[in-house]
Amino acid sequence: MTTATSASISLETLGRQARQATRRMRTASGAEKSTALRAMAQQLHEQRAWLQAENARDLQTAAERGLEAPLMDRLKLSDKALDTMAAGLEQIAAMADPIGSLSDTSIRPNGMRVARMRVPLGVIGIIYESRPNVTIDAAALCLKTGNATILRGGSEAFHSNQALGSIIQAGLKIAGLPPQAVQVVDTTDRAAVGQMVTLTDYIDVIIPRGGKGLISRLAAEARVPLIKHLDGNCHLYIDRAADLDRALDVAINGKTYRYGICGATETLLVHAEIADQWLPLAGRRFADLGVELRACPRAAALLPDAIPATEDDWSSEFLAPILAVRVVDSLNDAMEHIARYSSEHTESIVTEDLSAAQRFQREVDSSSVYVNLPTCFADGFEYGLGAEIGISTNRLHARGPVGLEGLTIQKWVLTGEGQLRG
Repeated sequence: MTTATSASISLETLGRQARQATRRMRTASGAEKSTALRAMAQQLHEQRAWLQAENARDLQTAAERGLEAPLMDRLKLSDKALDTMAAGLEQIAAMADPIGSLSDTSIRPNGMRVARMRVPLGVIGIIYESRPNVTIDAAALCLKTGNATILRGGSEAFHSNQALGSIIQAGLKIAGLPPQAVQVVDTTDRAAVGQMVTLTDYIDVIIPRGGKGLISRLAAEARVPLIKHLDGNCHLYIDRAADLDRALDVAINGKTYRYGICGATETLLVHAEIADQWLPLAGRRFADLGVELRACPRAAALLPDAIPATEDDWSSEFLAPILAVRVVDSLNDAMEHIARYSSEHTESIVTEDLSAAQRFQREVDSSSVYVNLPTCFADGFEYGLGAEIGISTNRLHARGPVGLEGLTIQKWVLTGEGQLRG
């Protein structure tokens, strides 16, 4: 039996089990789901030593392979990381159950009542890299929304993810729910990823979380619909009517809050009328913070420490202390730049001009568009969603931070008293 065939058989088995589990999950009560989530949180505390021992196996292998320090940090299940994961489970357990909720009911002329009911998507496949905390986050959100899920983490976190999968299934058993509602793929074979995105008989949607290379590969190979999280090439535009003190605070926070998040500001656009006054001050602040500026010729003339920007810089997600800077002549020019280079993730304008703010929010076509806010607010918790599975740049089903509602769908429910269609 070839490796590809073996991966296919294994994935089909997981798929059948997940599909079977959805029948029970559709009827799971909010209390049962909360019990499972809290049991998982308790297991994270009780099994901490074992989890960290399994994680140490991954860390040793990663170190031997020369994994970069930021990725090693993401991989580590520290006490703080486990406490955060447990707190997240408790938080999701306390949230309102979205399943079964009804929209406003309309009454037709014949007395028939029409509404929509929120229901699970079904079986969700999640493919992700590096961070084992995603295993817990993804399982919790899918469980809360009554979905079954198949999780395929990165090979560098294999032992950690298998251990966390055992914790999750133990919590499901305690609550009387099928452990097959959450299954972790037990192979590092890359063929499993290719098989997973073609299992249309068993998987209803795939959510990939990872780098641009992974997303591009899945988009090319998938037959199952994807909710894609593409790169975050986020823009901040400082308008000529900006409050310049506010603009400086917003620009610094958007870039330096955390360099490695998809909502970090990667390109700064500055209106020519305020560039002479504002850019030198901003440049000094960024230099003090160790941020490298890559500037267009007009911006470079005002930023003595900047290096010339290349064409590739305008479309790059740096995820590092690097910022591209361009001077533009108008709001229109800023929006044209965004339309050309943006990944349609998150963009922001700083302005006191209501008309400019309204035009920016109406005309910029990204999943999130802000006024007088740093782009690093691109996070489901900050939106009041409680938690998120990722930030979608899709145009169908879910766009922006995907929380509990994004993992559900609505069906029409009609109620009558024997009305007949004439």
